[in-house]
Formats: sequence, structure tokens, C-alpha cells
Amino acid sequence: MTAIPGTSTGPVPVPVPETVRFRAACPDCRERFELGAGALRLAIGASRRTTFYSFTCPACGSAVRKPAGERIVELLSGGGVRTLRLHTALR
Repeated sequence: MTAIPGTSTGPVPVPVPETVRFRAACPDCRERFELGAGALRLAIGASRRTTFYSFTCPACGSAVRKPAGERIVELLSGGGVRTLRLHTALR
């Protein structure tokens, strides 16, 4: 591998195929389905309580929010899910 002159250094984004799908279920209507990365959002907070993923149920339209442990965070972020890092205010 060779560097391309005039480009900045840093992490190189890894392309994720659009065919990446995630299995999910709605706690309201109990429907099970697959969602593409664009249908999910991942929020990473300072604690387990503030780290979660969310989506809108395609069957009933409910807004769903579920906790995300380390493995879920790894799978979703590696699969191209848009990620928001939550910050706490400094005192």
C-alpha cells in the first residue's frame, strides 16, 4: 500500500455494503423484521443507561428504543449505522 500525496492522514472509512441488514423486533406489536443500517440510530453515552439504539417499527409506526451493550454497539457501528456520541456537561 502506498500513500497518495496531498491527502490527509487518519482512519480510512471502510465501505459497508447497502445489503447489510439487522434483525429487530417491536415490543409493542411484536412484529419481527429486518432493517437496513439507514433505518437505525445508535447513541453512545457515558453509561450503559445512556447507550441505546432506536428505530421506527415499519409495521405499527412505534418509536422503539433499546439498550445497546458492547457487542450491539460493535455490530451496529461496524455495519454502517449512524452514530451519535452523547456528552455530559462539565461542572
